[in-house]
Amino acid sequence: MSDAAFVGSIPDLYERYLGPMLFEPYARDLARRFEGFEGDLLETAAGTGRVTRALAKAAPRARILATDLNQPMLDTAAGLTAAANVEWRQADAQALPFEGASFDAVVCQFGVMFFPDKAAGFSQARRVLRPGGRFVFNVWDDIAANEISQIVGEAVAGLFPKDPPRFLERTPFGYHDRATIAAALAAAGFAAPQFDVVRLQMRSPSAADAAVGLCTGTPLRGEIEARDPEGLDAATEAACAALTEAFGGGEIVGWGQAVVVSAAAT
Repeated sequence: MSDAAFVGSIPDLYERYLGPMLFEPYARDLARRFEGFEGDLLETAAGTGRVTRALAKAAPRARILATDLNQPMLDTAAGLTAAANVEWRQADAQALPFEGASFDAVVCQFGVMFFPDKAAGFSQARRVLRPGGRFVFNVWDDIAANEISQIVGEAVAGLFPKDPPRFLERTPFGYHDRATIAAALAAAGFAAPQFDVVRLQMRSPSAADAAVGLCTGTPLRGEIEARDPEGLDAATEAACAALTEAFGGGEIVGWGQAVVVSAAAT
């Protein structure tokens, strides 16, 4: 399974367990930046629609086109979203099927880290933006600043010391260097970006829910099963035990940290 493949049961698990814990707090943060926006807005890597739903409420007069590479993710999102100002379409953010200068803003929540060709993804965002349009996206900061994910990653890695799964560190938490991002945006035709560090609390009803979400609702699952086809339950149990040791029983509350990047099309 590739780092960008969210298929099979993953979309439903992703939405059920990770949506409320990881993505809802940052969806609200991203959407508030578009409060009252009335233009044409393209969302890439929309996933299960957490940001889409928040944007539809924050900007009810905007025309929102929400896209994702994975049709199963969009199917889940569409089933959860009733907003009249949202349209859904399968699309690769690195090869957008839209005419140039078609949108006033492009939004992407925790998606650019999954682009195999980030230069293409940024260039496509610039191509479809009207001059002066905004490209706003967020990325997770270093995994060391995201304690729940770090604990799960270390617990799973400990089961495979000779070949530890590193999906979390490599991909969702692997693209946050400010200079690298600024250079890539400049090469694509954007003005100097603004970086906004956002630190929010992550909440899960239990350690088990957080462990199930991260171990079975992301491509980390494929890495575990590639090393041990029968090892998913053991990995999830190890992650749950580590989270329980760190946070105790009942609801767990840990800090997450992301970086919101905003750049104008020149």
